[in-house]
Amino acid sequence: MRVLMITPGTRGDVAPMAGLGSRLRALGFDVAIAANAAYAPLVTAAGCEHRELPGDMSHLVSPAAPGKKATGADLRRYMRELGDYMDLAATGTLAAAEAGADVILANAIAPYAYDVAEALGVPAIGAHLQPTEPSTAYSPVLLGTARSLGPAGNKLLGSLISAGKAPYDAPSARIRQALGLPKRARSASERIRRKANCPVLHGISPAIFPRPADWRSGLTMTGYWWPETEPGWQPPAVLLEFLADGPPPVFIGFGSSAALDADFMLNAAHRAGVRAVLQGVQGASGPDAISIGSVPHEWLFPQTAAVVHHAGAGTAAAGLRAGVPTVSLPIYTDQPFWAARITSLGAGPRPVPYKELTTERLAAAITQATTTPAYAARARQLAAKLATEDGTAPVVTALRTAAKQM
Repeated sequence: MRVLMITPGTRGDVAPMAGLGSRLRALGFDVAIAANAAYAPLVTAAGCEHRELPGDMSHLVSPAAPGKKATGADLRRYMRELGDYMDLAATGTLAAAEAGADVILANAIAPYAYDVAEALGVPAIGAHLQPTEPSTAYSPVLLGTARSLGPAGNKLLGSLISAGKAPYDAPSARIRQALGLPKRARSASERIRRKANCPVLHGISPAIFPRPADWRSGLTMTGYWWPETEPGWQPPAVLLEFLADGPPPVFIGFGSSAALDADFMLNAAHRAGVRAVLQGVQGASGPDAISIGSVPHEWLFPQTAAVVHHAGAGTAAAGLRAGVPTVSLPIYTDQPFWAARITSLGAGPRPVPYKELTTERLAAAITQATTTPAYAARARQLAAKLATEDGTAPVVTALRTAAKQM
């Protein structure tokens, strides 16, 4: 079976799907992943075929300076540029599917993949890394807040946002017109899929976020889809030497977001009295800090005293898998949701929202995380649960079910 994964977005969107793709290939599936060119090495290292989505989202995930709020003009520019990116991704999705697919797995920001699948006559299955279904259990993750509005308020607002305008509406409409499909709004298509109970797989552990009671039966919580370690990868000697030369350090990194500079991180680490491994910046070296490039989280995180990050879905999962406390500095979209989950599970202190971030607040949170034994104990308990899960098996079941319906 030829499986095509549509994964616009950043590395955090692509890496879990590449890990899932590697495991599917081992089970006999032919897997291609449509992603931006920057992630081609990640895809091919997992043994999957890379099909290019044009565009680059990296400049869209770099926030304002810490402690600052985005202006209205900033948000309007962001939405305009995001719409342009989605238009390119929709064009790439059509080309990727025309290259051959028996079933399409589409992430949460690729609704145009369903339109392409409809035109080509192949099944499409959602493959999400965050909960997007309107529910009484949580406020809409796209709002960038974890504040509950109560069961009725959460469900109502989630439904309103789902029916409202989105950056991928115009690309979806253009693709439908180009393919000769009946005119239909993206929100209307989503309502039709919900009514038909179309499947959506969620690469989320129920140990971290229990399946909401009001979800329809077609929504499946599979467990996490872990990224694969690149074959032959070896840690840099300088990093090995740093780790061996003192107590476990604290990791500080923000994935694809250029959120903090080296001086800010170093100042916070110095105030907290900890050694630090800094990712995504240059200029730190010595007995108390080191700068690193891309290093597999599953290798590095278990060797740290705590991890500090933006609470993106993949990085948050990696910290929990490692069994170490987490300091969350959420910036936007689903990050406040995951940050709140980490805190509610007892695996780290209260989040420090990026727009309220100072070196003093960050240092205090690091100190709390590294000196509160209960956080480490709870993180280890959660890691033990995650180690027993198999996130691939439910995906295989869904793919085989889809194949029977072809």
